[in-house]
Amino acid sequence: MKITNLRWWVIFLIAVATVINYIDRSALSVLWPDIVEDIFPDKSALERKQIYANISIVFILSYAFGQAIFGKIFDWVGTRLGFVLSIGVWSLVTAAHAFAQGMLSFSIFRAILGVAEAGNWPGAAKSNADWFPTKERALAQGIFNSGAAIGGIISIPMIAYMTVFFNWPMVFVVIGLVGLLWLIPWVILVKAPPKYHPWITDQEREYILTGQRQTESCSANDEQEYNPTTMQLLSHKQSWGVIIASAAIDPIWWLFVFWIPIYLNEVYGMDVKSIGIYGWVPYVGAMLGAWFGGLLAQNRIKAGWDINKTRKLTITLGCLIMLPALLAMANPGAPTIAVLIMAVILFGFQTAIGNVQTLPSDLFGNKAVGTLAGLSGMAAKFGALGLTALVPYLTANGNYTPAFVIGASLAVIAIVAIWVLIPKIEPVKA
Repeated sequence: MKITNLRWWVIFLIAVATVINYIDRSALSVLWPDIVEDIFPDKSALERKQIYANISIVFILSYAFGQAIFGKIFDWVGTRLGFVLSIGVWSLVTAAHAFAQGMLSFSIFRAILGVAEAGNWPGAAKSNADWFPTKERALAQGIFNSGAAIGGIISIPMIAYMTVFFNWPMVFVVIGLVGLLWLIPWVILVKAPPKYHPWITDQEREYILTGQRQTESCSANDEQEYNPTTMQLLSHKQSWGVIIASAAIDPIWWLFVFWIPIYLNEVYGMDVKSIGIYGWVPYVGAMLGAWFGGLLAQNRIKAGWDINKTRKLTITLGCLIMLPALLAMANPGAPTIAVLIMAVILFGFQTAIGNVQTLPSDLFGNKAVGTLAGLSGMAAKFGALGLTALVPYLTANGNYTPAFVIGASLAVIAIVAIWVLIPKIEPVKA
């Protein structure tokens, strides 16, 4: 049996896994107004926000280490088994949230969830490097990243709607089971890398392998590409360009992932069901941005631009879209305007991030891609951790402007890191 365009089925499955990933992680923030009334009824508004921030910090910290850990795991065991380990564990622990009784138990479950969910990103970067030629990687990464946005679009109204029929513990159980079902098509379809997969057509195999860094045979490619150790990776300023850009830009995304429902609840007095009506809108912008960033990069490469020019200008464009929108959040007015401005911010973010995430495969050999993707992902989560820890204090009086101003500054830092530390985006030499 042969399957045409098998690579697109693979990236589609990873995008679906990312949808599930975001449904699972978003559940806590959407359900939080109900959870605090059940578990923390005697706490003040500030105390509740600090508890939520502390639980979120535990998640981000474990997520940061999880990206570095799973970056290595995916390089060691490959994407097939790596994704089984990652999504299998995170689905089980999502269901376990139903048994949480306080901040400690929530923190334990979020810590395990963070480590397991982190594997999705280095796994996607490695799958992208394995299954796609260089010219299609930004589009493939955009499709994968759109899964995060679609997860946001689906999760907020879906979880809010589920509260009509289930209490919050049962909601966690139901969404945990969905991830386990995903394992079935993944194990069946992804039997081996493209060079050895029995279901790939000869034409597609040749297209993938010859479209990667070398045009010689795959074995020659393995010998010639640069696959540095972790310490060697960190000796290159290009690696630090990827790491710093990721650490700067990623907190902007997490600012909204964690705080959109809390923001709508605090600033506009919305309950869980009202949040379900408004909270999905920003993720539509994110989905469109993921597609736009990938298609723009592919279009420019086909038009004759090199990888260096394409990546840098697409990343810069995304950051410049975010800047004025972040500043406009200082006084958005009505909730409808607020969520539309958020949609513009997340559009710009996704336009940029898909191209940032392809940089490891642009710079280094296949056996080092997962490692650099994991390290940059870990740095990104430390950046998000820092901003998340500050939000309760920055917004203690209900004014979120300081948080949005910091987000605008981070977008500028990301631009500088890409242009200064990576003089030219091309394969690094030993």
